[in-house]
Amino acid sequence: MITVEDLRKSYGKKEVLGGISMEVPAESILGLVGINGAGKSTLLRLLAGVLRADAGSIRFDGEEIFENARKKREIFLLPDEPYYTANTTAEKLLELYSAFYPLDLARYEEYEDKFKLARKSPVRTFSKGMKRQLFVAIALACRPRYLLLDEAFDGLDPLARLEFKRGLIRLQEEAGSTVVISSHSLRELEDICSEFALLDGGTVAAAGDIRGTLDSVHKFQVALGREPRREDFPFELLSFETEGRVARFVARGDREEIVRAIEALSPLFVEEVAVDLEELFLCEVKARGYLQ
Repeated sequence: MITVEDLRKSYGKKEVLGGISMEVPAESILGLVGINGAGKSTLLRLLAGVLRADAGSIRFDGEEIFENARKKREIFLLPDEPYYTANTTAEKLLELYSAFYPLDLARYEEYEDKFKLARKSPVRTFSKGMKRQLFVAIALACRPRYLLLDEAFDGLDPLARLEFKRGLIRLQEEAGSTVVISSHSLRELEDICSEFALLDGGTVAAAGDIRGTLDSVHKFQVALGREPRREDFPFELLSFETEGRVARFVARGDREEIVRAIEALSPLFVEEVAVDLEELFLCEVKARGYLQ
């Protein structure tokens, strides 16, 4: 388990994280979401022990991480733009990572074959997608107990994304790994993640089990015999818009109570529409004033 308590980090006078507290359950896959500049990359670097926090604590299985070299060997951070030297090849990277992690060469060779990766060519000659595939293959082959991924799906084509997701599930099943993954592709996160955390204003604005959270959020289209008003719907509204006599809204709460409140209005028409993680995210950021 990863436990974060009142974590704070600033760059000069700019506060990036202003008191984050969260837990990542053991053997879960947590999706980290938020608008650009929300602090996702900074949080991942703090979790990996690459950056030192200004205040607060980070514990992996109850152990502080920053100066814990032994525990850091259980953590693999794949940043948005991995570093490599000008003449580095995949072969040299394998040698490097095998010095720090129990790299499974046979597992790497599986992905090497699937992704058609050249082992002796300089990495700088790879396309963006090929570079991402290379580092994804290395990360999965290292079989870390904790895998931290920043914009992991960026640059991957649909087939590579599918192979990556299968690899994450396989890693979790075989090694009991815990994964924290940030991505702008919320649909990809919804496919693979069991948990989520939404960063906003330097704090965790919302977090929890994805399925349970989505089950508590409901989207309806309701037509009345008159123009609907927001106050007609006495429950928590995450979004609300009208067009003539039709109201469209996303609400949070008990579904049966919401349905009873709608039925009390004697609607002419009611339709319930499924809500996904992307729509929930848009509702949350709109409520915080980022979208009009």
